[in-house]
This record gives sequence, structure tokens and C-alpha cells, in this order.
Amino acid sequence: MFARTERLLLRPGWGEDAPALFNAIADEAIIDKLPGTSWPYRAEDAEAFLLRDRGHDDLPELLIYARTRGAPKLVGGIALRETGSDETAELDYWIARPCWGLGFATEAGQAVVGMAKDGLRMKLRSGHFPDNPASGRVLEKLGFQPTGEVEKRWSAVRGQEVDCLMYEHRPN
Repeated sequence: MFARTERLLLRPGWGEDAPALFNAIADEAIIDKLPGTSWPYRAEDAEAFLLRDRGHDDLPELLIYARTRGAPKLVGGIALRETGSDETAELDYWIARPCWGLGFATEAGQAVVGMAKDGLRMKLRSGHFPDNPASGRVLEKLGFQPTGEVEKRWSAVRGQEVDCLMYEHRPN
């Protein structure tokens, strides 16, 4: 799956993206907010992530590239993940720190939510750690609303499970 937005290109990651992925994501402030991601994040982790066998997973797992006048610049990643239910997927995303506050998460999220609703016809959920309210604002812009549920998610940076405030997509 691919998507183009006004400023972004969303596409699957390829092995040759490993150096750019490593340079964009290997930041403690990013990994701290990504449940289940190892820390410290190494170049080998980026390569292994991109080259792993994804099986027959039809859910989008995309790198976010800013379209520039020159070569596109990797600014983040976004995916829909299995939840154990065939009808529900979880939206995950991250943005490289130099690109925080530029609206890339919302723009990429709109494209992926559109994929889920139009082609995949899935219910969506997502969440964020309480100390990451910016992610909650992105989710709300995308039509997600808090469920009142709190789930525990592993943070490798913190070395413990952390509360994750859960949301579900309720289009306006």
C-alpha cells in the first residue's frame, strides 16, 4: 500500500531504508513513547525490522516521507497492527523529533484511517502514554475518542509497563 498526501509519501519500508530509519527513530524521546520497541535502538534493529517476514499481513505498515524538492526525507512511521480481532486494528505512529509539531502525524493518520475505513473496513483503536498529550491531540483530530480504558504497555526506556490511555475511532 502506498499513499500520497499534500506533503507526504507513505510507503512500505525497504532494506535500503535502514540507515534513514535508524537516524530518524534512534532517539530516546521517541522510543520512550513507543511501546514494545527496544532501547537502545541500534542500526541492526532498523535493518531487522525492515527485512523481517511479515507473512500475509494485509495491514499497512508504512514509512512517512516528506516530499521535498530534492530527495524525500524520512520523518516517521505509521501502521495498523493486529489486535487479535479480525475486525479491529490498532493505529501506531511516530514522528522524528525535528518534525514534531508540523502536522505530519495528523496528515499521515488521515491517510491511514481512510485506508482502514474504505478498503479494509476495520474498527480502529489507539492509545498514548499520559505524559504524551500531543499524541492524544493527534488522535482526537483523526476522530478518535477516549474509551476510559487504561492498558499496560511496555516501555523499554523506562524499563517497566506504563499506563496507556485507550481511544477508539468514532468518525464525526
